[in-house]
Amino acid sequence: MKKLSVVFWVLAALLSDCMCAVVAYNYCDLLWGGKYAGYSAPADTAFLYAIPFAVGITISIVLAILCRKKAAK
Repeated sequence: MKKLSVVFWVLAALLSDCMCAVVAYNYCDLLWGGKYAGYSAPADTAFLYAIPFAVGITISIVLAILCRKKAAK
């Protein structure tokens, strides 16, 4: 169970890194599009892409903690 806990911690870290990259890319794209291409959506809407990642990170951390507690028993 400890190995499974480590897998979930690594998954949470990878999801965090991917979330930062996706949100930053889309924020820059929407910022550029608002200035030069006539996009009507504000650049702040790029933060909506973080919601599914945040859910996945939260689930991974909870599962990692549960696996660690079960391994300690």
